[in-house]
Amino acid sequence: MNAKELIARRIAREIAPGTLVNLGIGLPSLVARYVPAERGVFFQAENGVIGLGGLPPEGLENPSLTDAGAGFVSLQPGAASIDSAMSFALIRGGHVDATVLGGLQVDEAGQLANWMVPGKMVPGMGGAMDLATGAARVIVGMQHSAKGESKIVRRCTLPLTTLRRVDLLVTELAVIEPTDAGLVLRERAPGVSVEAVLAETEAALIVPDEVPEMVLA
Repeated sequence: MNAKELIARRIAREIAPGTLVNLGIGLPSLVARYVPAERGVFFQAENGVIGLGGLPPEGLENPSLTDAGAGFVSLQPGAASIDSAMSFALIRGGHVDATVLGGLQVDEAGQLANWMVPGKMVPGMGGAMDLATGAARVIVGMQHSAKGESKIVRRCTLPLTTLRRVDLLVTELAVIEPTDAGLVLRERAPGVSVEAVLAETEAALIVPDEVPEMVLA
């Protein structure tokens, strides 16, 4: 199992039945693969779809059916197509139960930076700022390090996506919960020790007496 699959499988366990959930571009979009259909989750794309399904069969891709990252999608029975204004009204109005976003950095205050990649032209932040501010619950899924440097830092050096603290961070090494007291190490990946997580993390972590292994979907 690669890092992205492990992260997506763990986050899938956080998706409650019957909820409206927005999945970000890239790694977060993988989460839908591991959420059983009988859970009755409605996946939303901010470009105006509620009821996203998985990838369509090869050769049956429809250019009119894409997610916010322009990836081809299918629709679940009962899906709805809405305009962008309605889609963002749902997000900004607090009607999205959860969003799963990728991250470039998360810091000790639980703040997220995920929309500006250094050295690359960025046309805009897309829906990231709206989602990170408006969704009832914000889950970040990202790899623990990049190019040998921890992405869980003391203080974000990249522009923040929102001033709000995210609710949960899942990496291929750990599940970390931002709290008033700081970042709490809640779970470790299968076969990964607490010491290994601490060695790969720039930010300070609060370590409970017992840190169980992750259970994956």
